[in-house]
Amino acid sequence: MKPKVYLMVSGTLFALVALLHLLRIVFSWQAVIGGWTVPMWLSWIGLAVTATLCVWAYGLVRAGTERN
Repeated sequence: MKPKVYLMVSGTLFALVALLHLLRIVFSWQAVIGGWTVPMWLSWIGLAVTATLCVWAYGLVRAGTERN
């Protein structure tokens, strides 16, 4: 797989996960894993991390296309 394609796929997946975290925060959805209720603050951290990785991936794609 070419690096540009890999970064675009990764960036898109990170964007989708960030969107799910945002929707969970906005609509106050509960997440339960094996009987453990995931605290809402964990989605704030997940949103920050996945959004950062998304922006980073697309930034690398853009930087790569500007060089060519």
